[in-house]
Amino acid sequence: MKIMFVICNTPDEVTAGRIARTLIDERLAACVNQLPPCRSVYRWQDAVEEAVEVPLLIKTTAGAYPALEARLQALHPYDVPEIVAWEAAAGLPAYLTWVSGQVISSRTD
Repeated sequence: MKIMFVICNTPDEVTAGRIARTLIDERLAACVNQLPPCRSVYRWQDAVEEAVEVPLLIKTTAGAYPALEARLQALHPYDVPEIVAWEAAAGLPAYLTWVSGQVISSRTD
């Protein structure tokens, strides 16, 4: 089973909560941590921007990732949302099994 971590910044706590709940309700993620707001500094359309954003740390499976990415992009208000994923190199087997069991499309992982 391949477990993935996905990070996605959102514009506010309401949006973060709505996205997190939807991903869990639809079983695209086993767990979503809504982290404290942070200040982001970035370049967008040739201008330096600053914004307060609310990060989400999403746990899913490699098999569910394509559907999660598509759903996250559909739910997100940004034109180009930050959606970055990486595979867990190692972890407590019982936790990894739990993540896999919570995500619907992981049944074939």
